[in-house]
Amino acid sequence: MIAFVSGKVAAAGPDGAVIDVHGVGMAVQCTPATLAGLKVGEAAHVPTSLVVREDSLTLFGFADDDERQIFELLQTASGVGPRLALAMLAVHSPDALRLAVAQEDVNALTKVPGIGKKGAQRIVLELKDRLGGPVGAPEAPGRRPGAGQAWRAQVQTGLVNLGWTVRDADAAVDAVAADLDGTEVPPVGELLKAALKKLSK
Repeated sequence: MIAFVSGKVAAAGPDGAVIDVHGVGMAVQCTPATLAGLKVGEAAHVPTSLVVREDSLTLFGFADDDERQIFELLQTASGVGPRLALAMLAVHSPDALRLAVAQEDVNALTKVPGIGKKGAQRIVLELKDRLGGPVGAPEAPGRRPGAGQAWRAQVQTGLVNLGWTVRDADAAVDAVAADLDGTEVPPVGELLKAALKKLSK
């Protein structure tokens, strides 16, 4: 079990980063919010969970130990694999997930791509006694912090960390904001991908 990796960030992309651990490049898949905090060339300490399959070893990275613990607990529900668990953490914070499950908020869970109503009901049924209640400040289940204007800073930081200039990043964020035009703010991951599409044109 690899509990964490510490070292310089060697590379970062939309879905993950490479951490140089004493000359060994460890590829780590992360949520966009976690990636936004990683800057190429700077030191990082990333809590991780190693998922072992017959044909692969995949390292998933998180912002903190609580996020990692929730990631591992989510996979104890039938039908929830590591990719879906990571998608859930890209949309909801750990406490928002705890609250959604505790309150049987199926609608909040179906905001995660890949989870339908029946899947959400199964997750609630199987995880209600395992996740526990929220441990931080009360937070309504819903999108991860990123609603309102906070998402702009996360996406801008993510783009700069991927090598774009601040000027280009700001222009892409403005273009994405114009497309939203008052509609509900999607997860930061979707916003980051939308910004990257703007920059690739």
